[in-house]
Amino acid sequence: MFQYLEAFYENGIPYRVFAVSDKRETKTNSGLAVTVDDVIARLKGHIAEYDAVVFACGDAVPVFARHAQEQYNQDLFEVLTEFGTSGKWLIGHCAAAMFFDQAGVAAGKRVAVHPLAKSAVQSGQPTDEPFEADGNVLTAQTEHALGQLLPVLIETLK
Repeated sequence: MFQYLEAFYENGIPYRVFAVSDKRETKTNSGLAVTVDDVIARLKGHIAEYDAVVFACGDAVPVFARHAQEQYNQDLFEVLTEFGTSGKWLIGHCAAAMFFDQAGVAAGKRVAVHPLAKSAVQSGQPTDEPFEADGNVLTAQTEHALGQLLPVLIETLK
């Protein structure tokens, strides 16, 4: 998440951070407590106000697995679907492409995805590339590939 935020800040790209949670207070993978701008439920119905959604995967898969039925995870899929079907930018790394695929917005798109999540992508076209930019979907295989995706992402959003 911080790589995206730093790149946006350094390039004058406005952003807001929404937690996939029912509260604004959350923790990073390293245990750092952060308070974000809002929760994912409040993004629903407001996509006209935004150009893109960035899904910073982190430990999303195991956390999602434990909380799949929570309303905030259902809200996440509604937001991804709403952004994708309206042609807005979908951006992410690691297993983000898997989430885009499950939301039905990666169909036929080349997507970079973490090797462990590759087999879960059913309608998209998972690749072994460090990053992919296919239509409105920009993905990086891992956080280590973000450095290669970020210049494309910044140019896209400017």
